[in-house]
Amino acid sequence: MNGQAYRPYRQIGRRKSRKIQVGSVAVGGDAPISVQTMTNTLTTDVAATLAQIEAAAVAGADIVRVSCPDEASTVALKEICKNSPVPIIADIHFHYRRALEAADAGAACLRINPGNIGSADRVAEVVRAARANGCSMRIGVNGGSLEKHLLEKYGEPCPEALVESALEHARLLQDNDFHEYKISVKASDVFMAVAAYQQLSEVLDCPLHIGITEAGGLRAGTVKSAIGLGNLLWAGIGDTIRVSLSADPTEEVRVAYEMLKSLGLRRRGVTVISCPSCARQQFDVISTVQEIEERLEHINKPLTVSIIGCVVNGPGEARETDIGLTGGGKDTHQVYISGLAHHRLQNDDIVEHVVSLVEEHVARIESEEDSAELTS
Repeated sequence: MNGQAYRPYRQIGRRKSRKIQVGSVAVGGDAPISVQTMTNTLTTDVAATLAQIEAAAVAGADIVRVSCPDEASTVALKEICKNSPVPIIADIHFHYRRALEAADAGAACLRINPGNIGSADRVAEVVRAARANGCSMRIGVNGGSLEKHLLEKYGEPCPEALVESALEHARLLQDNDFHEYKISVKASDVFMAVAAYQQLSEVLDCPLHIGITEAGGLRAGTVKSAIGLGNLLWAGIGDTIRVSLSADPTEEVRVAYEMLKSLGLRRRGVTVISCPSCARQQFDVISTVQEIEERLEHINKPLTVSIIGCVVNGPGEARETDIGLTGGGKDTHQVYISGLAHHRLQNDDIVEHVVSLVEEHVARIESEEDSAELTS
């Protein structure tokens, strides 16, 4: 059922941008908003880096960025790109040779700051390498590393300085007739970042990579990112997203999907609608929801599950979800399937029963999809 994901008043009109390719993943245009993260292992530790990339891909990452600070890292990058399940972005900050090496190693995209690469000739050399290897680029502007002349002009980091930096770098690529690029204008200050993205979205049609940089730990960073990125996404701004957390990269991916799901922009996995619990609850809602969420992390198919502790809001929420559970008296609770009351359940069966219902629902969907493919 899950009608709430398709109601017209929940549809966000996205900003129109041109489409580029990051390997097999389209970014911009009518492509879904892609989710990415970044490894925090030593790139030279190929096994550990690949393990982290694979875990991120299982969590739903479409793209993963890998830092390439030295030649040893770009040597390792070749093996990483060869075995990665998703396209790899090479993170390049200063030495233009790292960009050349990363392009030759199989990177799908180069994250660069053209102003740091060096002379116009070096920028042109990087563009030639990118073009020859089918790489796109991301111009990565950051409030913490603005150019000296812009800091002197504006006195401090500000949205106007971020946008001016981005436009200067874009011109360097455009002067070389290179247009396969996206831009980010990140800051750790939510107001600065949002204002910069808003301004940039009005003057360029390239895809925008959005993020609040150095957002913090899992809880604080999630809140900060949700406020900033939520504002941008709601306004239709953003073609690819990275939530920057001092946490495991898979957490960045999960948080990004929760943002996108809450705005109806992309659906993946189980969305659990649950009450905060109170004295009316007829079972332990908090522990039940926690265990259900953990048990259902492996589900990729989009569906909604409501877990409500009592009959005040339970039946109403259940009408809008694929599977619902409403707490009832005498340790007997009502289970809903596709919004309709279906059967009753005892306390000790809750987690196992809900998990089995979800897995059966997913298996049914997959079977129907397989049948549709065979008859098409």
